[in-house]
Amino acid sequence: MRGFAAIIMLQGHVFHSFTDTNLRDQSPYVLSQFIGGITPAVFLFLTGVTLAFLMDSRTHQGMSGGQRVWAALRRAGYLGGLALAFRLQLWLFAAGQSPWTDIFKVDILNCMAIGIAALAPLAWFTTHDRVRFGAAAGAFIAIASPVISGLNWSGIHPFVKHYIAPDQNFFSFFPWAAFVAFGLSAGSVIRLVRAEDMQRMMQWGTLLGLGLIWSAQYFSNLPYSLYSNSDFWVNSPGLIFIKLGVLLLLASVAYLWTRHVAPDGWSWIRQLGTTSLLVYWVHTELVYGRWFGEYKDRLSNGQTAMIAVTVIASMVLLSTARTHLPALLKKRVPSAPEPALSPAAGD
Repeated sequence: MRGFAAIIMLQGHVFHSFTDTNLRDQSPYVLSQFIGGITPAVFLFLTGVTLAFLMDSRTHQGMSGGQRVWAALRRAGYLGGLALAFRLQLWLFAAGQSPWTDIFKVDILNCMAIGIAALAPLAWFTTHDRVRFGAAAGAFIAIASPVISGLNWSGIHPFVKHYIAPDQNFFSFFPWAAFVAFGLSAGSVIRLVRAEDMQRMMQWGTLLGLGLIWSAQYFSNLPYSLYSNSDFWVNSPGLIFIKLGVLLLLASVAYLWTRHVAPDGWSWIRQLGTTSLLVYWVHTELVYGRWFGEYKDRLSNGQTAMIAVTVIASMVLLSTARTHLPALLKKRVPSAPEPALSPAAGD
């Protein structure tokens, strides 16, 4: 599932960076960006899934509630440190062409960190309870997002506001952290379901996904709203639930792919997913950095598509090298011979 998201992300960023500005009202660019909008939701959702795995495994290891909460907070701190290092690297490589405030821009890694930190107290509960509480937390964040947008933020520093209030330029806690909470609920379900019941669970997930997409779209199109300032593309709960439905469908596709298309052999899509952080870090510098600045905002749709294919292939090679090269090098380096033992040493 993370590999599918990586492909969508790579093509979306390439089109966003290289397509001629005069062509951005045409179908290729519009479709690319529309599909690319699901990528952050996938990564945040899977962050919640792995957080659920962490909490459940710590429970089986006999850790106390406080220890489990601390483990979750440590995960949040790790991602927060990565977020800072990522932005710092981009700022340094920009060589003065980027303002220092970009170091603190709220990116998706920042959202992962604050989302995990906010949900860490759920580690006190059982896995059964986290199914309900995670879903409830996600629904609350989604439903409260238009309300948070309507608050008076004039006296709050912009850095703080960007972390909390919905904004189309930032991955703020509202509404994006809802996907982390929904992922925590889904990951807890996966931990509770027996292996022989997994396929049935995915079938129910598909039906739930279709139901969410239809119902959220229906209520979003009603001529009246409970909110006075809801913006569908920024803070609408309807968009969050539509994307959640798409995530559940994508999870079913990933399940079928893993079980039936490439159950044991190598899969380039799955390969991208195993090193998604490395792919995200490197491609961002290549696509948005200074390396190919003369081509930015100047290429035709066909040329941009060729760049997208090249970037995806390059990232597959990078990912493969990252996972397989260390093992190959280890095999090539002969181990040191064991020292001969003297009779006295043997005795």
